[in-house]
Amino acid sequence: MYGKFQQHLAAELQSIDEAGLYKRERIITSPQRAAIKVAPGDDVLNFCANNYLGLSDSPRLQAAATRAMQEHGYGMSSVRFICGTQDLHKELEASIARYFHTDDAILYGSCFDANGGLFEALLTSEDAIISDALNHASIIDGVRLCKAVRYRYANANMDELEQCLQQAQAQRFRIIATDGVFSMDGNVAPMDKICELAEKYDALVMVDESHSAGVVGATGRGVAEQFDLYGRIDIFTGTLGKAFGGAMGGFTTGRKEIIDMLRQRSRPYLFSNSIAPGIVGASIEMFKMLEESTELHDRLVANVSRFRDKTVVPKGQARIRVQLSAGHAPEHIDRAVEAFIKVGRELKVID
Repeated sequence: MYGKFQQHLAAELQSIDEAGLYKRERIITSPQRAAIKVAPGDDVLNFCANNYLGLSDSPRLQAAATRAMQEHGYGMSSVRFICGTQDLHKELEASIARYFHTDDAILYGSCFDANGGLFEALLTSEDAIISDALNHASIIDGVRLCKAVRYRYANANMDELEQCLQQAQAQRFRIIATDGVFSMDGNVAPMDKICELAEKYDALVMVDESHSAGVVGATGRGVAEQFDLYGRIDIFTGTLGKAFGGAMGGFTTGRKEIIDMLRQRSRPYLFSNSIAPGIVGASIEMFKMLEESTELHDRLVANVSRFRDKTVVPKGQARIRVQLSAGHAPEHIDRAVEAFIKVGRELKVID
């Protein structure tokens, strides 16, 4: 039975490999940090992790995770509404809501789950979703699961967004969905203009803060802080797996009634195991750290500025995605820049 399908898959995999698109996993044998060890034993600098605040190997978070496991166990073996909710889960949700200045929050296994379980739980075929063309795959998949009418506008193009909003007046409710920071190009969504259009055309606003929370804004609290939009964005989704410690878990936070409805109808929440106590305990501690000081965010901003000041970018050439972290030391950044310049000259893409 499997024979013909096996041949089909083998051919497809070969085509992917020949096109240079086959994904091969790098095996890391050390903790996630700026300087890592990879199999079979090489030491390398890491500029491709989303470890924006350098917390992935934080001793303080490791200690908090250990304490939480000692006090609350290893796993929950249940979904939240049966017997999977501990006091830690409620404490973390309160911490998230406090951080984003929202009414309440709901935890998921990942932000992919948060986005996947958002739209279908709130909207029907009577409604409309207006989505940025460069939104993350999880938003795209979440939209596909919903029967709402779909509109799409070019990345950060406010003229096209306004046209979509005008067309969507035919629907009952409208929601604009956008990434806060678009992961491939690193541009920040024009949230001030998006909120103005939403208010003009009576639409809700949802933003995925996965790459913006902990990063943008004066203290790193995301796009609402950067654009002074507290109270004007209805829904935030995000991850605990990037700036916020780099482990696992996602969340949706926003208006009380929206979060209440997600607890009743959001399928990834209703039918997935609760987040493990160790991750929850460490995440609570992480938010305490961010409340205490902006040191990590300040260090990240300084590292980004140092890298930008030193990098040579050839005009009109393709971008190279680089992930800066508060965990990088100045000498790490300088070595990376030197490597870019060396290779750029060898390839004759820079002088």
